Amino acid sequence: MSGRPGWEAIEGALSELYGGVDPRRWLAEDPWSAGGAEPLDGVYAYACTEPVPHWHYVSFGMSELYEKEWDNPAESGWGFEFTFRLVREDGELRAPQWPVRFLQNLARYVFQSGKRFEPGHTIKSSGPIADDRPESLIHAVGFVVDPELGVLQAPFGRVEFRQLVGLTMTEYRATLGGKLNALLGGMSEQLPMYVTDMGRRSLIPEPKPQASWPRWGGGLRGRA
Repeated sequence: MSGRPGWEAIEGALSELYGGVDPRRWLAEDPWSAGGAEPLDGVYAYACTEPVPHWHYVSFGMSELYEKEWDNPAESGWGFEFTFRLVREDGELRAPQWPVRFLQNLARYVFQSGKRFEPGHTIKSSGPIADDRPESLIHAVGFVVDPELGVLQAPFGRVEFRQLVGLTMTEYRATLGGKLNALLGGMSEQLPMYVTDMGRRSLIPEPKPQASWPRWGGGLRGRA
């Protein structure tokens, strides 16, 4: 067995999907395992053309990549890896780096809090999820199972690929109470394969404020 069978299993799943396409790769320079600040050991990004041009990011590090360390034999590490699909701008030849920083932040939250993200969960940011897009309305994300990668039976257990879907705050509020899947089902035509477009507007209207009855002083008086 090689020195990183979990990593190679994920690469194998990506090779089946993308063949000989060479991804853009980011490898951790300050890895968590060495006391650093980067929980993810790597992130790959692939250029895709269907259903719309986009970048497909896949993380390495939420599952066990090198050896079995967790007690649960059926699940590898946290049991999932992150994925994210970002609209590819016209003429954009290199995948942007900001999603890597965002994925590292989410991984850091999981590592520090012990709380994992499950399909159907949502989380909001203090601003746009892209730290170089201050004008963007995408301030939150939801989690779904990646429609192409799905689940991998890796050497150290099951790995589910959980994809982030960018949401506006109006959409985020509409998902509260476990309503993410219902919301996304109604927006499937506008969000093919859950690709995130950082420049889009909200796909649902802001709820109108409820009308309130006027307050009358002194109560109502009738005539005798």
